[in-house]
Amino acid sequence: MAVVLLSTIPVFCTPEEHRNLVTSTPQNLADIPPVLRHKQDDVRVVFDPPVSTHPEWTVGTLYVIDSHLAFMQNQGDEGFQIQYPAVTLHAISRTEGEAPAVYCQLDDTFGEAARMETDDDDPMTELRIIPNDATALNNIFEALSLCASLHPDAALPDDGDDDEAFIDTNNFDVFDGTEEEELSAVGRVRSDFINNNRYQPY
Repeated sequence: MAVVLLSTIPVFCTPEEHRNLVTSTPQNLADIPPVLRHKQDDVRVVFDPPVSTHPEWTVGTLYVIDSHLAFMQNQGDEGFQIQYPAVTLHAISRTEGEAPAVYCQLDDTFGEAARMETDDDDPMTELRIIPNDATALNNIFEALSLCASLHPDAALPDDGDDDEAFIDTNNFDVFDGTEEEELSAVGRVRSDFINNNRYQPY
């Protein structure tokens, strides 16, 4: 399941707090909380289809943290978190007739121990993140891109074949900048890995 319900805000630290903790030489680096890359108040979220256990969400705060994308409603101790590998696509959407938003596609099978191979498309949920302040879209998008780059897809088993054998370029569309939705930086990051160019998030 891509969406995990929460009752408390996830633990995090600011970039400055993270730098101080690292330079203090902690006994265990695993004890250092993940970094908060962006926080946005007055945000609405819309799932399609709705989350069965929580079909509607009121206005709340979005937390783009290194470990998770999280959201907490302003009223009540209710929220959710999503691990970045479950976000298969994210882009800025400025579709006519709809509020500007960060659009995400979520893999509903994420976290399942085993999946049966079928000819059907994988279950997918759409998420629209709609800040009251539309000028915050770029900041949310960039923070999402950075955090997603910290969680690349698991590498396929090496069977000795060329990696290019798994890439069918006929199935890719060329992005020319004319679409309503802007290309996710995750796509650029994954392209860097394919071309053996290391992405440097900092």
